[in-house]
Amino acid sequence: MLPKAMSSYVENIGTQLSCSAVFQETGDYFQNMLLLKNAIHSQAGIGLAANTFLFLVCIFTSFLDHRPKPTDLITCHLALVHMVMLLTMVFLVSPGLFESQNFWNDFKCRMFFYVNNVMRGLSICTTCLLSMLQAITISPSSSRVAKCKHKFTSYFTHVFVFLWSLSLSSRSYLIFYIVASSNMTQTNLLVLSKYCSLSPMNFIIRYLVFTLTTSSDIFFVGIMLLSSAHMVILLFRHQRRSQHLHSTRLSPRASPEKRAAQTILLLVGFFVLMYWMHFIISSFSVLLSAHGPVVQDVQTLVFNIYASASPLVLLSSDKRIINTVKNMQQKLHRFLKT
Repeated sequence: MLPKAMSSYVENIGTQLSCSAVFQETGDYFQNMLLLKNAIHSQAGIGLAANTFLFLVCIFTSFLDHRPKPTDLITCHLALVHMVMLLTMVFLVSPGLFESQNFWNDFKCRMFFYVNNVMRGLSICTTCLLSMLQAITISPSSSRVAKCKHKFTSYFTHVFVFLWSLSLSSRSYLIFYIVASSNMTQTNLLVLSKYCSLSPMNFIIRYLVFTLTTSSDIFFVGIMLLSSAHMVILLFRHQRRSQHLHSTRLSPRASPEKRAAQTILLLVGFFVLMYWMHFIISSFSVLLSAHGPVVQDVQTLVFNIYASASPLVLLSSDKRIINTVKNMQQKLHRFLKT
């Protein structure tokens, strides 16, 4: 009797230990999920505030200058794109904060995912456009690149229409394949969020979508890198001339164009780093069939770092914006005094 009691006692202890291990793993999983959600919400809050402030300051600066610079228009557009992208991302990762499950029907799932992906494409295109314009701006006036500046700026409207058309059309497949998870009984859905999923696609359609989106992204990233290489060469030549001027006791001062070029180089480098990190994580998740919510939240967090950090870089580096903010503070201080 004693050995049987002992064996049953040992089995009970083993069962309790295994259950406690399972509960501990489950608790760690939900704790990690909570940390990721909090990080995404904090990132979105900072990004929305910074992009909104940058957008308003750019508009105010443009009104003061009467003739806004082309870079101001692109910066305003980039801030607006990031505002919409972060706002839709908040809806996608935290639907429970807004409405009940009935809120997430097929139409609204498609709308949020489609708009979010269109804004992602426009973020890449606008950053590429900003780097191209800055490379043209700092080029010597006698170069062939500088002679293209007038033509480039005169077709701004056409360029923006083309970029919007490209982003809207290349992501249009989402309108047909995004579904609400509660409306589907299939088991082979790719879960994208708590209430939204991606329905299976034909191999040919999946191949065409992948080729179109990847090739367009790589094209714009390649143009960014070429523009950045051109700016690096020009800045290196400028630094050599500045060192020569310093040796002859003349005061070398970097022009606003050169400082702006350095800022754009920082933005482009940061964007390319975040883009490739997101691409690597996405590729491994596809190859390993790891489409869990943790992987999705990590992808969201990595991709939206640029949207949250870029307005802070632009605000802190543009002296015109800094002076405008100081003038606004002085006027507000005087108004409060009166």
